Amino acid sequence: MELKLLRFQKSDISTIGKLLINGVFECYTLEDKDRGLQKSSDLSLIQKLKVYGKTAIPTGRYEVVISYSNRFKKSLPLLLNVPGYAGIRIHPGNDAEDTEGCLLVGQAYSKDFVANSRLAFQPLLEKIEQALKTEKVYITIESC
Repeated sequence: MELKLLRFQKSDISTIGKLLINGVFECYTLEDKDRGLQKSSDLSLIQKLKVYGKTAIPTGRYEVVISYSNRFKKSLPLLLNVPGYAGIRIHPGNDAEDTEGCLLVGQAYSKDFVANSRLAFQPLLEKIEQALKTEKVYITIESC
């Protein structure tokens, strides 16, 4: 299964995007500020430009698995091998205070905010869980 996150609205504190599954719109996303990082960038550059807990992950393609989160005390999607980052998950939340680099999902958005996050998250989680039974899941993150 292929997820694609298209970042389209940026502010000084957050980044709003659209999440597609196999080319079909699924929900909106909210991340921390996009600082122009790319997966292909040198790790030292990523570490230099990254502001801990306030920086969106580098654009690029990542494998997604589901694993247990000690922080959230439940199983959540996890992005693997994000350079300069650890524990990047997809989970419910509404604004930049709810994420430390993670991807938040919602059914609607406004500046620096996604709404109905839990309602958007559950169907997404179920689709990822189902896909992982038979195939790998990847997410490609792009800035428009």
